[in-house]
Amino acid sequence: MSTPDELANEVADVQSLNSLAETWRTAPDGSRRFVPNFDPRSSGTASRVLVLMQSPGPQTIAAAHSAICSEDNPGPTATAFRAARIESGLARNEYLRWNLIPWEIPGRVRPADIDEGRRALGTLLEVLPVLDAVVAYGTAALDGVMRHLTLDEHARLVPVIAAPHPSPAKGRHRAEQHRRSVQALRLAARTRRA
Repeated sequence: MSTPDELANEVADVQSLNSLAETWRTAPDGSRRFVPNFDPRSSGTASRVLVLMQSPGPQTIAAAHSAICSEDNPGPTATAFRAARIESGLARNEYLRWNLIPWEIPGRVRPADIDEGRRALGTLLEVLPVLDAVVAYGTAALDGVMRHLTLDEHARLVPVIAAPHPSPAKGRHRAEQHRRSVQALRLAARTRRA
């Protein structure tokens, strides 16, 4: 059970991230866009592992103003991720789940979306001081992380572990997807900064 001081720190750790999410809700053209909040059950800015998906999924978008980026969300992707995370041994309070592209994307992901997402990722990484590893789920998330590391002159180097996106749409190799997800999260849990 958390003490009142620990609860206040947990709330503050996530509140500062939610303030960041609020800045992303305004598009470059001044319009508003959908961006969920961060999971209050995560470790917030004290996260050791960043779990990075592509963009908010349909179930998260459907939650509208109450949406958070969480393994507790309804839907098969969150369910598959949660099962892998539990099996891997990565504790709930060690990681932060987020999206490379924090806002809803209508249609297919374009290179411009990934580029804008990698800039948002750079801002997020600046407020995660004890981050030990990033687990990038899917090609868009991995591309965004790599673009951040190779285009930002001041990028902080952290290990990046790639895993297939846990979407059920990729069902033909579902058992392998699950094994790779579990192993990626295990590796991230074992990674410690020097």
